[in-house]
Amino acid sequence: MAITLSQTYQASVGSTVLVHVNFTKYLRTGESLTGTVLVDEQGGSDLTIANKAVTTASYEESFTNDTVAAGKAIQFTVTGGVGEKTYRMRCTVSTNGSPALTFVFDLLLKYV
Repeated sequence: MAITLSQTYQASVGSTVLVHVNFTKYLRTGESLTGTVLVDEQGGSDLTIANKAVTTASYEESFTNDTVAAGKAIQFTVTGGVGEKTYRMRCTVSTNGSPALTFVFDLLLKYV
């Protein structure tokens, strides 16, 4: 079973949202995320999840206002949610460390 991240993302029905998931606190010194990013809706098929990638530029984290360095987070877009429904998405990404690590986390997205 994957760890579920504590924050719940929110979106309006009909919107396309850009989601970032910050992995900084899980990475070792000098380590970054790398390779293919997998993001899949769990238990349904309402969502369209696209543009999955490791970040290539820094950004400001919306939950904490922290600046997150490039390579320390993943990003993707989501569309297609139904109102008053919370979706679970599973995110999988690997690192460039030695030994390389693979992280698997779930996150929640609520359409309002």
